[in-house]
Amino acid sequence: MIGFQPYETFQLLIESGGIDRANTLLVAACDAFSRRGKPHNLEVEQFEVLASRLFPTAALGARIKAAATLGRSEFLSPKLEQLVVANIGDDLLAYLAEAPTLSEETMIGIVSTADTKVCAVLAARQDISNVALAKLFQLNSRRVYRALAANKAMRPRGPYLNALARSAQMDHKVARSLAQRDDFDTALLAPAFFDLEEADRLKVIDAFSLRKTPSAPIKRTLEQVSLVKEDLAKALMKLFMENRRPEITRLLTQITGMDEIRCGQIAHDVSGAALFVVLRAFGLTSQDGLKVIIHATSHEEEDRSETLSTYARMFQNISTDAMAFLLSSWRGEVNLLDLAKPQYRPFNEDTNRVSPARRVSNDPVITQAIGALERIGARRAS
Repeated sequence: MIGFQPYETFQLLIESGGIDRANTLLVAACDAFSRRGKPHNLEVEQFEVLASRLFPTAALGARIKAAATLGRSEFLSPKLEQLVVANIGDDLLAYLAEAPTLSEETMIGIVSTADTKVCAVLAARQDISNVALAKLFQLNSRRVYRALAANKAMRPRGPYLNALARSAQMDHKVARSLAQRDDFDTALLAPAFFDLEEADRLKVIDAFSLRKTPSAPIKRTLEQVSLVKEDLAKALMKLFMENRRPEITRLLTQITGMDEIRCGQIAHDVSGAALFVVLRAFGLTSQDGLKVIIHATSHEEEDRSETLSTYARMFQNISTDAMAFLLSSWRGEVNLLDLAKPQYRPFNEDTNRVSPARRVSNDPVITQAIGALERIGARRAS
């Protein structure tokens, strides 16, 4: 049997040799098994019986060493995996992260302990089973959800999509991980918009391109204000030119109904992403909207044309209704998960796979307008 004496001989040695001999036998047996090639089923069964008898009789240090040695084997049965998990001690996290394979039985047993630190390591594995995955999503743990959000082997669909989207609203690390995924609808990150980096904010907005959205409660209010949108554009442009951002905050509070803290974030967002949402929600076109954005934003000279081209394209492709819906999500008035319904899915989901900052408009009219706006901004700055 796997290069050893018959099992009965080991029994006699264990019973007559005491704990020291049990320690030696356990470590030697596990070392021999881990070095052996793929064993036959009968050999695995025999070793399971032997290991199950040796582990309880050995000292703690020997159990830890033997478990670490046995864990190096690529041919562990679920029962042997569970012996490793139960005895490996402080090396458990490393074992779960590095083990070539883990059986579903072992995974489920780990999740049932509800140890979130251990479960988070399991949640990061690429071979996690569907049953174990379902049980992990039932754990109310930030650690676990952060690991799941970053695990690209896990496909966010159905209830998993809903659970991750809700978690992103409460945990900025989950939101940032999801923003990096090509298989996640970044429109669902709207409530976490202000926790994201500039490039990821643009991804959220761009996810609404050429897309239908449910009716937004704020729409009627926006339509009333939009009747004087030209005056609104002039007022905002003047305030941004003079860097009167506290007054912009108060103005946005009045016209959007959002709290002053949120409106202050929009007024002081020098990337322009949050401001774009407000401008487009109020019905401003690229002609007026870009005039406001060019005075509100702060970008390096070499990035400015590309950034303005991105906003110009978004003014073309994103509807007022869509940004009204996004604005309503900031006010907590809509259910973002409605966007997962078939009638509201992206027109072309492949477009979400390309960063909006890399999609520059080829429209010569827009290019000419951007150049003119940049010259105007440069003259007024000087």
